[in-house]
Amino acid sequence: MKEIISKLKKLKEKYSEVRGFFDLEKNKRELAVLQEKMAAPDFWRTQNAAAISRQFQDLTAEISFWENLRTDLDSAYFLAKEAEKQKDESIKEDLEKKVSEIESKLKEQEFFILFSGKYDNRNVVISIHSGAGGVEAQDWAEMLLRMYLRFCQKKNWDARIIDESRGQEAGIKSVTVEIIGRYAYGHLKSEAGVHRLVRISPFDAEKMRHTSFALVEVMPVLEEVREIEVKEEDLKIDTFRSSGHGGQSVNTTDSAVRITHLPTKISVSCQNERSQAQNRQTAMKILKSKLFLAKLQEQEKLKTELRGVVLSPEWGSQIRSYVLQPYKLVKDHRTEFESTEPEEILAGNLDNFIKEYLEYKARGN
Repeated sequence: MKEIISKLKKLKEKYSEVRGFFDLEKNKRELAVLQEKMAAPDFWRTQNAAAISRQFQDLTAEISFWENLRTDLDSAYFLAKEAEKQKDESIKEDLEKKVSEIESKLKEQEFFILFSGKYDNRNVVISIHSGAGGVEAQDWAEMLLRMYLRFCQKKNWDARIIDESRGQEAGIKSVTVEIIGRYAYGHLKSEAGVHRLVRISPFDAEKMRHTSFALVEVMPVLEEVREIEVKEEDLKIDTFRSSGHGGQSVNTTDSAVRITHLPTKISVSCQNERSQAQNRQTAMKILKSKLFLAKLQEQEKLKTELRGVVLSPEWGSQIRSYVLQPYKLVKDHRTEFESTEPEEILAGNLDNFIKEYLEYKARGN
């Protein structure tokens, strides 16, 4: 019983260490603010209702998890101390199971300590663009989209396509997806960059091996970007007929919106909301996030240049290769982490690659 008590003492210390990262008091205050917003009569008519509702669920689950784990720890420790006093070994097996369960839960939560970035707890927008190579590259872009959507399903996150340009024969030229989930940006920021596929093309009658590229952009969703001021005269707003899903009226009116920020030439389209006003609101939200990210990247570029390091061009910075033939391998070129099961990775099992990247960044790379 002494060994169990010793383990529980260490687990209590570990609990305090890991729990401190989550700042539950701040989360409780945030939860109260969200509750107030959700109590408004017109709440479910607002565009960000789903995101707020999801955030409320995530925070509630997080607070409950830590409170329940504390109760389990205190209860197990009390029972172990009482059993030691009474020299009762009958509950030893049950206590050992409980200790193992608590250890496992704490280990799971330790992963979240790696999310130390300012925006890691935000929702995320990812954009996928096919490279040169026509239908082969467009099919690869769609394979990546499928991979990320499956990853979201495994995490029980909400993902919705807000803009999509499909290829004429197969695949997609480009697609933008908004993802709502706990630490969504923290997880998916590792995916930003160029992804390379090597395989025997299903579109080549001669069954030749092809290399395809796709660019993945990853942006945190910033509801309020105070640092970025967007002037109306700097915007060019075009409307057009949507080609995507979203309701009966979506394909019959000019509800789709494209907003171009003239000084930077950054452009954002949204076509899958039900009305032009909603599409414009969503596009503006993403545009502000893109402008803010561009500002941060410019600052980082300046720092890097001052350190004398030459940055690769956007399309030159390959982050990961997926080889399907003549052998099977997925390799991250930043962390050197590899997997010989590309089918598993393309099915959305990205956790190991994400963890390796976060640990790589935590080491100061």
